[in-house]
Amino acid sequence: MDYSPLHVTFAIYILGMVGIGLAAWYFTRSFDDYILGGRSLGPFVTAMSAGASDMSGWLLLGLPGALYAGGLVEAWIAIGLVIGAWANWRYVAAPLRVYTERCGNALTLPDYFTHRFEDRNKLLRIVSASIILLFFAIYCASGIVAGARLFESVFAIPYAQAMWWGAGATILYTFVGGFLAVSWTDTVQATLMIFALIVTPVFVMLSLGGPVESVAVVEAIDPGKLDFLRGATLVGTVSLLAWGLGYIGQPHILARFMAAEHASRIPAARRISMTWMVLCLLGAMACGFFGIAYFAGHPEQAAPVQANAERVFIQLATVLFNPWVAGILLSAILAAIMSTLSCQLLVCSSALTEDFYKGLLRPNAGQTERVWFGRAMVLVVAVLAIWLASNPESSVLRLVSYAWAGFGAAFGPVVVLSLFWRRTTRNGALAGMIVGAVTVVVWKLFYAAPSGLYEMVPAFAAATLTVLGVSLLGKPTPAMLGLFDHVHGELRRSGL
Repeated sequence: MDYSPLHVTFAIYILGMVGIGLAAWYFTRSFDDYILGGRSLGPFVTAMSAGASDMSGWLLLGLPGALYAGGLVEAWIAIGLVIGAWANWRYVAAPLRVYTERCGNALTLPDYFTHRFEDRNKLLRIVSASIILLFFAIYCASGIVAGARLFESVFAIPYAQAMWWGAGATILYTFVGGFLAVSWTDTVQATLMIFALIVTPVFVMLSLGGPVESVAVVEAIDPGKLDFLRGATLVGTVSLLAWGLGYIGQPHILARFMAAEHASRIPAARRISMTWMVLCLLGAMACGFFGIAYFAGHPEQAAPVQANAERVFIQLATVLFNPWVAGILLSAILAAIMSTLSCQLLVCSSALTEDFYKGLLRPNAGQTERVWFGRAMVLVVAVLAIWLASNPESSVLRLVSYAWAGFGAAFGPVVVLSLFWRRTTRNGALAGMIVGAVTVVVWKLFYAAPSGLYEMVPAFAAATLTVLGVSLLGKPTPAMLGLFDHVHGELRRSGL
């Protein structure tokens, strides 16, 4: 193999991430540490970890590709995400952090639902953990596809081989270091991602003569690319904005709120995370948008992008920078992929370990046993995701959108109502979860294409109405009402 600067840069980066995983091994003493890091994350790590785990490979592949292909009309996705992320940090993060600690020190979302609604027959645990495994298998597959695309493009290796190279290091450090390894590496990866997404579009614009000249070139090529409403319909715009609804149901993001050192740390983390997110989204969109102008002027370099628009960032980094800098910038894609894939693997592992193995099969399983079972489940889920990603025609954005809708609709309404509506009942939560997940699947299979409406919208609405309607048919227990009042009293006293 020719050990080019790209190879060396990637190798250093991957070894660094594995080294962080090994360091985290020594701080992982119990299953609580392995799954939530002992609830010890400060505001900076909480913020960066939440951002990096959220913005997967689609940030540097799917989103730039969408802007390159469609123009500014695709920016509605980013607008919806910013609104949804801010609302999630502002209204959900602190109450969830307090509630999960008061609900038997819940370590997972299914564990929280079980304690919050006093579900003694464990149906909530089984259903919610099953939904996590179903949609995270798809979500993990999107990360595998993104990693394979990167290694396929950079190293010119077959897709099947690229899948294993792309996933290997992530699986290793997640297996070894658990939540602390994932959170610490997320912080490094988030820093690398924002660097790449600021530097790359700046150099693209400079190569075109500046921002004004760059916009003029795009306008000369196709004025419609500058139109935020080009070809837009009400249904299409609502569908793009609806991505923001998904935030309140994503287990891997909610886990970062649960792991914060204290609820009082949340406001500082929110400011850091939202600043990072806005800058990254603007940079990703700029790469795709100004890539239109760059490759129109350099058609001899445009073949990979014409074949697959999701490679626009990869190609820009490769042709604009020397190999050493390009290696650093392309490592940002690997960072985005690894950060999200690692936390997804860990959430799946925690669901299998805490909610199935301990919750149903071995209630008395010790800490060491659960840690090693959790590590084994990381490997099992990874192999399943690689199998699902084996189709080289898989689209990163399409896979992410399906899983995002599944979690957003199944868990989002239940999370919000469990935190803010004291009349929510166990049966309401269970019915809402099932209706949300089933509606996503059914709508995706039969109605999404003819209607053009993102499955998140009908599924979220159906789940919300179901939770409300079914809950009104019953009554929460006095203990549930007492805990709700206690948590909200604590939040009021803390000013959160």
